[in-house]
This record gives sequence, structure tokens and C-alpha cells, in this order.
Amino acid sequence: MSSAREAPRRRRRTAAEARLAILEAAQKRLAEWGPEEIRLQDIASDLGISHPAILHHFGSRDALMLAVSRHAFDALNADLVASLERTAQGGDPAAWLDPVFETLRDRGHARLLAWSLLTGRLGAGSGQGAAAGQGAAAGKEADESEEGRHMLLDLATAVHTRRVANAKAAGVEPPALEESVFAMQLVAAALMGDALMGPVFRRSAGLAGDEGAEERYREWLARRVNELLVPREKT
Repeated sequence: MSSAREAPRRRRRTAAEARLAILEAAQKRLAEWGPEEIRLQDIASDLGISHPAILHHFGSRDALMLAVSRHAFDALNADLVASLERTAQGGDPAAWLDPVFETLRDRGHARLLAWSLLTGRLGAGSGQGAAAGQGAAAGKEADESEEGRHMLLDLATAVHTRRVANAKAAGVEPPALEESVFAMQLVAAALMGDALMGPVFRRSAGLAGDEGAEERYREWLARRVNELLVPREKT
């Protein structure tokens, strides 16, 4: 009988824990290197698992990339709605946009979205994934992608709810939901553009040496968005 003490067994991750660990490892590499440099072998090495284990959970690299984006934006959506509610209670109007800047630029998701659009991966649909033989997991990811994530509509609805309440309190006619949707679409385009090309825009505007220009832009944009919540008489 051996006297050597047995090493404690490592607890095996559940499927949900394994998926989350893979998503977080991919997110870290996305932020550091960008979407082009995300490789399943590297993620597997980071986690001490096999390459086929990632394929088991996601089916393909493309399905993993879409899942990473969806994972981040689902969390962002919840944060933004909560932040809007805090702003309604007297919080800083600029604060609710801070998570968007962080997710799009600092975490690399603006680059991931642009890469997905330019390479035709975003919104490709479940039929293409299945036809390409990417497996059941990839088909599931594509089906969920096709269902769509209504982040913009969720935010527009949250903003619209506040606008309607403010309008009623002021005794003016409430705005149309479509106006709130279009406003959020404009804000989303401004945020995406800044995340991808903000430094280029600032250089072309002669602000290259102004270290505070980016922060002032964020505050200015937040004020413009917050003005949407203020009821106005129809002209």
C-alpha cells in the first residue's frame, strides 16, 4: 500500500461553468488582441482544456465569437437599464453611458461587431451554419443569433418610459415610441463611431494633443441624450 498522499481531485466544471469560463477567456483575448487574433487553441491553453472541448460547447470559432458578443451585450443591456433608472432618481446623467464606452472600446466589442459585419458573420442565420456542417452547438448559437437581441429596443423603451412620465408630469403630449427608438439608434451610431474612430476624428479636428477631449465628448454626448428626457411643447 502506497504511503504517498493522493493529490486532491480537481472539481469538474458543469457545462454552464465551462461555457462561462470559455466566454470570459475569449473576452480577455478580444480586449488584448482584437477579434482577428482569437484562436481556439490559445483559449484552450489558457484554460487547461482541449481544443475539442471548446468545439463541444460552441461548435465553431464563429459561433464562439457571436456568443462572446452576445454575452457582453446582454450584461451591458442590464447595466444600462439599471443605470437609466438610477439617473431618473437624480444620478449623474453622464454615468449611464460609461459602461457603453468601456464595452465597445476598452473591451474590444466595437472591433468585434465591425469585423463580424465586414466578414458577413453577423446575422448569417442558422441555415448557413447548419449547411456548413458546424455541428449542433453551432446551429443552436446561430438560431439564438437569428432570434435577435433587442438591446436597442430595450434601451429605447426604458428611455421612452421616462420621457412619457416626464411629459405627463409637465402636462404636455407624450412623444411617440418611434422617436425614442430613432434617438437611441443615433446614439448607438455615435458610440460605435467613437469607439472605432474617435482618435482619428479628434486628430482631424485638431484635438490630438488635448488629453481631456475624449472625456468632454462623452460628457457632451450624455448631456445631449439626457435632453431627450426633458418634455418640450410641440412647435
